[in-house]
Amino acid sequence: MPQPARLVTTIAAPLAFAGADAAPCLVSRSARRLLIQRGDTELIVQEPGPSAPASSVRFPAPWPRRYGQSAVSPAGDLAVFAGPHALRAVDRAGNVQWELRHPCWAGCAGHNAFAEYANERDHRYAGSGSAGFSTDGTVVWAHIRGPLAYDHGRGADQWLVIAAVDGTVLARTRTHTAAEGSHHVPHPDPGQMGLTIGEGQDGSPLRWGRWDGHGLTVDCFGDADRVLLAVSPSGDRLLTVTHDQDALALHRVTDGTVEAELSAVAVPRHPALALEQAETCEDEEPQAFFDYGGGFLDEHTVVVGTVESDEEFGTGRQWLVDTARMRLTDRLTYPFEVSGLPQALGDGTWYTVSETEQALHIWTR
Repeated sequence: MPQPARLVTTIAAPLAFAGADAAPCLVSRSARRLLIQRGDTELIVQEPGPSAPASSVRFPAPWPRRYGQSAVSPAGDLAVFAGPHALRAVDRAGNVQWELRHPCWAGCAGHNAFAEYANERDHRYAGSGSAGFSTDGTVVWAHIRGPLAYDHGRGADQWLVIAAVDGTVLARTRTHTAAEGSHHVPHPDPGQMGLTIGEGQDGSPLRWGRWDGHGLTVDCFGDADRVLLAVSPSGDRLLTVTHDQDALALHRVTDGTVEAELSAVAVPRHPALALEQAETCEDEEPQAFFDYGGGFLDEHTVVVGTVESDEEFGTGRQWLVDTARMRLTDRLTYPFEVSGLPQALGDGTWYTVSETEQALHIWTR
């Protein structure tokens, strides 16, 4: 049944012309929220307040946004840029705190500055890694192209645990992947981190890391066929979608066991498609599929979308899922048309990005 969404607030994007930059995002870190937007020349971080406009911290970007990802510490005082040749940590004043160089994702012999490879096609369309801060901000987890200079021939993709304060590599391991891209998903426990790796059509390996201050252990969940979407607020469960997007699953964090699944077959036909089939007397029903996005509104409810598969028929749909029975309960409805995927904040709210990417709308039930 339809579930009306109530608008909590709207937050303007830091960059006025968002079409030339990445869409803004909102992250919850250690009981605070950070509004983050990456441009080609800077990374902007704000802590939205209830009244006065938030002040901005602007980290100068060492390379344009299409050449790598970035991560911001929970305190908003350090940014790490993951690029083709290196990880670079920059503080609020724009000072480089540390840099860790690694082999190029494009396979070149190496460059010292962006200008040297700015016009090279191989770099423009190369794979990339990513970085993510632990929830207490003390370590950075980084997925890079290996080996490091001092690794003496170790394998290709590597996962590192790095001291955020000075860039010291505390632990590293091979991921046994051939990545085109990756994304980190933090856990409430600072010693745990999820890494979802994209290998294009070949699969989406999921790695779960545990760092106890002395040793790093890594588990492989999902037989290279699971994209990690979110961690529950308690940290007990993970939400994933299959690589071909035909099923959602809840996993136990302890060992990756699937507790429950929801097949996309359960998604009702899009109303526009149902009307079209009724008028033409056609029975053929294309199956909806879940988006690579979604998360936990709270411990008992997940918000997901079928926006991509709905595009052909009209407005993309978003859904609430009951985690106790892993079934669709309601379709979300909005007081005005929204675009994109719902992004859960873990406290009963979620946000959507406006079509022009000029603002974020925060919603609750």
